[in-house]
Amino acid sequence: MFHIFRSAPKNYENLDGKTFKANYLNAPKAQLLDVRTAGEFASGTIKGAKNLDVTTGQFQNALGSLNKDTFYFVFCRSGSRSASACELMSAQGFKCYNLAGGVGSWPNN
Repeated sequence: MFHIFRSAPKNYENLDGKTFKANYLNAPKAQLLDVRTAGEFASGTIKGAKNLDVTTGQFQNALGSLNKDTFYFVFCRSGSRSASACELMSAQGFKCYNLAGGVGSWPNN
């Protein structure tokens, strides 16, 4: 009837750790994006990740400098902030994948 409870379609994928890593390693143009705070990033991240804190006002501005031809593999501590980042990014035409479960889901092997 009014569709007020219908959510917008999701334009990104939530992937488990194993699938996320495999897709990242096999993507032709890929960037790992750690959307945690600078302090969290400094305490340890996935090798090769770029830090772009989704909780700051600078996140939206920084999106303007990112290449839309790149596949972005986005993660945070639990998967919640990175899901929010993927929503914002996909709405602007970026191809995004969210690491469901957060950085702890990244396989070590």
